[in-house]
Amino acid sequence: MKKLLTTLLIVVLLGSLAGCGNNSNNKKTSTKAYTGELQGALKDYSFKIGTSGTYAPFTYYDKDGKTLVGFDMDFLKELQKLLGFKIDGGVQAMDYSPLTTSLSQGKLDIGIAAICATDTRKKVMNFSSTYYQAGLTVIVNKNSSPKGITGIDSLIKGNYKIAVQKGDASNLYLVNAGVSSDRLQVHDASTTALEALEDGKADAMVYDAPGSAYYISNKKDSKLKMVGDQFAQDQSPYAIAVSFDASKKNPELVSIFNAAIKKLKDDGTIEKLNQKWCK
Repeated sequence: MKKLLTTLLIVVLLGSLAGCGNNSNNKKTSTKAYTGELQGALKDYSFKIGTSGTYAPFTYYDKDGKTLVGFDMDFLKELQKLLGFKIDGGVQAMDYSPLTTSLSQGKLDIGIAAICATDTRKKVMNFSSTYYQAGLTVIVNKNSSPKGITGIDSLIKGNYKIAVQKGDASNLYLVNAGVSSDRLQVHDASTTALEALEDGKADAMVYDAPGSAYYISNKKDSKLKMVGDQFAQDQSPYAIAVSFDASKKNPELVSIFNAAIKKLKDDGTIEKLNQKWCK
């Protein structure tokens, strides 16, 4: 019965990522390294681009509540400056679940939002090479969380209520690890999940390590702390998500983004963004 429930949960999550009518046969992408002129390589293209405004320091709203800022927004500007593409209608901000669903359904062409290139997501969208290597972590409330939670192994084995953001890498990781749905407190946004843990309404939260560290260090009087080692680094690298439809229109698209990421790594641009936003 437990195996059946786990399988059903995975199917449900896959459905939320894939949406209706999407077929993996639409996948069209080049695995060859791009050898053409990189400067202006996408000057004739306009993309519908989505992000999330809830994940500092990668993409979040500035103090005015309207302007998207963060590592990913600066990264997007550098890509645009190098490759020359246009953004159709401006960057669209949304929660992670609708963001990944929109990419899988082809409603968005590109996603840049610290999106983890998980095996599950690779079934419904393409990914560039990694531009930021992250891991997952367990967060607890120093005052209210059970002392038995010391890391991911104890969290999974115990009978604890775990806050997660719907559809993100942490949510997928816990489902694939066999954590039952009645133990998961699923939130539409990371902000409400973090608030629930702050208020003692959850025993723990699993979340991306960079976002966790940023939240804890910048939240005044936060009661939260990270415990245990980071994990699932192979399932939580940040990469550019590319819809199958966009890849079909330009089979070299992923290869072009890969070449751009390599250049921005080699010339120190990505490290400068890391120093600006993540240190």
